[in-house]
Amino acid sequence: MTKQPEKVILAYSGGLDTSVILKWLLEQGYEVIAYIADVGQNDNFDEAREKALEIGASDVVIEDLKEEFVRDFIFPAIQASAIYENRYLLGTALARPLIAKGQIALADKLNATRVSHGATGKGNDQVRFELTYYALNPAIKVLAPWKDPGFLKQFKGRTDMLNYAADKNIPVKASLKKPYSEDDNLLHISHEAGVLEDPRFAPGNDILSRITAPMDAPDRISSISIEFKDGVAVKVTHPEKNTIIEGPLNIFSYLNKLGCENGIGLLDMVENRFVGLKSRGIYETPGATILFTAHLDIEGIAMDREVLRLRNMLSPKFAELAYNGFWYSPEMDFLRASLNKSQELIDGVVDLDLYKGNVIVRGRKSPSSLYNQDLSSMDIEGGFDQQDSEGFIKINAIRLMAHHTILRETGKDPVSSSQNN
Repeated sequence: MTKQPEKVILAYSGGLDTSVILKWLLEQGYEVIAYIADVGQNDNFDEAREKALEIGASDVVIEDLKEEFVRDFIFPAIQASAIYENRYLLGTALARPLIAKGQIALADKLNATRVSHGATGKGNDQVRFELTYYALNPAIKVLAPWKDPGFLKQFKGRTDMLNYAADKNIPVKASLKKPYSEDDNLLHISHEAGVLEDPRFAPGNDILSRITAPMDAPDRISSISIEFKDGVAVKVTHPEKNTIIEGPLNIFSYLNKLGCENGIGLLDMVENRFVGLKSRGIYETPGATILFTAHLDIEGIAMDREVLRLRNMLSPKFAELAYNGFWYSPEMDFLRASLNKSQELIDGVVDLDLYKGNVIVRGRKSPSSLYNQDLSSMDIEGGFDQQDSEGFIKINAIRLMAHHTILRETGKDPVSSSQNN
């Protein structure tokens, strides 16, 4: 009796790497099901399906994950004010666990014992894929060709893969027009590697795939309002266009459109990969940049000061966990529960102007506002006895006076030291 080949669910994009990997896995004796996750990338899925079947995949599964991506990954990251190394809005990092989750679900459905991906052994994506695989199915077996000795011996780089593709009649769109790699999804498009590995190389505006270069954006202001409920955007109003947008995917897609038109969301940075290497990336993240700014502002009026301080301590950790691939971890569960609690009263509307790469806050209002105009006013006396501030200051000065008394006695007081100098 002939033994049935093991099934492998391959995260497939239709590009050179995963097409070569698909053929290579077949040559290793596996049955390969190509899994294409639609997370908003600008790809021809029908063409990718036909290509995978032509190479030899037993089936191709295309799953639309865009709504889930916005609702369960992008919006929670915005609620958390998650931004990696103070700049990166986690475009690729948030998509990978969703794709890997889809692979595991399909593997369970088809009784597949293995999953595979095309991420290299130098990058972050290998970690994001594989940590998710193991978290969601501890018994799963992972085939990572770029860490397989046989694969590495056969493929030293792009030239070997192109030669292999030609030998195996794998259709490839090889082009020198873009001598760098890109990753595209609803949240962003990234550009890295190739000529961009020189951190000072300036590629010019022709690198931009989504947004208009800020200096070329229209010389007019686009004014919008974003309404939040529990820290989540629930409505976008664009009076100039007489437009109201609701629903997670519709909202985010519309903000992407406005951001692209107005040159918003361009970032060029050198970041620290989880594996210990530094890498340079150029990112276009239009919609999330608008949403991040608006959400941060509504928190300013509706969030308690001490809760805000604690939330700001948790945000970098959330971003780090997402970036490093620990989306499905107990520590992320803890953080998300805490951050969800912080968002319970983050309701209201933020008014914004979009102009040549800038997101400018014009105003905000909230039904749960903690801002009291009478108390804060310099022109109104009511509600706050300013004489109370004297005792408040003296109490806070107690430890400062004690500290500097010791400094004076030991000759280390900054005033005495400056006079001696």
